[in-house]
Amino acid sequence: MTMQRTWYRRDLVKGLLAAGCSAAAPGVLASEPRYFPSAIQVTSNVHAIVGPLGQRSTANAGLNANYGFVVTANGVILIDSGASAYSAALLEKAVRAVTTKPIRWVFNTGSQDHRWLGNGYFSERGAEIHALEATVRTQREFAAQQLENLQRFVGQQLEGTRPHHATVVHPGPAARVLIDGVSLHWMDTSAHYPGDSMVHLPEPSVAFTGDLVYVDRLLGILPQSNVRKAHAGFERLRSLAPRHLVPGHGRVTTLKQAQLETGDYYAFLIQQIGSAARNMDPMSETLAKFASHPQFSHLQNFDELHRANMNRVFLDFEANP
Repeated sequence: MTMQRTWYRRDLVKGLLAAGCSAAAPGVLASEPRYFPSAIQVTSNVHAIVGPLGQRSTANAGLNANYGFVVTANGVILIDSGASAYSAALLEKAVRAVTTKPIRWVFNTGSQDHRWLGNGYFSERGAEIHALEATVRTQREFAAQQLENLQRFVGQQLEGTRPHHATVVHPGPAARVLIDGVSLHWMDTSAHYPGDSMVHLPEPSVAFTGDLVYVDRLLGILPQSNVRKAHAGFERLRSLAPRHLVPGHGRVTTLKQAQLETGDYYAFLIQQIGSAARNMDPMSETLAKFASHPQFSHLQNFDELHRANMNRVFLDFEANP
């Protein structure tokens, strides 16, 4: 990065680091509401940052997902780095409200834009960036497309952001990492996106599930999603039985709620929609039969996502029974 771009980035985020900034930051209309990330204590040294459930926007700086951090003896482990240098500065401010210790390690649990495009911001400040090999592979494949798409949602806030990949790459599909006395078990799920993962902290019994788990809103099945792997990943999560879950989206929760709003939905898609496709039932009749599903219809985005989710799963099982 040139010196000019570095100066621009510093100017861009300077105002964000001042508490109680009243002026609208670059790229945000003064009339728009603003989402400022804040930390929720999960256990004595583990915190979550819960993002809004809606679409990426300038109002939320693309932080429409959950993040978190672990305070260690000598620093902070940050789980996911945000959608840009701009939003990374907001996450850093949320951490600073809890501890003055530096963010020394950043873990990427996935390869969607809002999980890793803030890497460069933290790397410039001395953080070590970690990811599973499969995550980095997908990040490289989709980086240009993600930057182009994200520009439509956050505009100027993307200025100064460049893709920066992990400096410490774990081969996976699972890794056990010990950082500053904290043990982390890292597992590939490749559920919502190829290379997605979850991080389990056995000692405080906390799982950062990445986009394997959604609560309060319906999960989305993308063209890149794999419902079979998602179901298997959720079963693995169940076997770990963590007391606290920080899902990819939605409130900090329990395994019980995650089962009702995510695990049961994966099972429904496979057992009902997948089975119908295997049986060569008409797709239109199958989608109509399950169009209104009371177990999940209360979740945000149900009307927008449910039919498309079923459609993608049906076509998947029809082609790959």
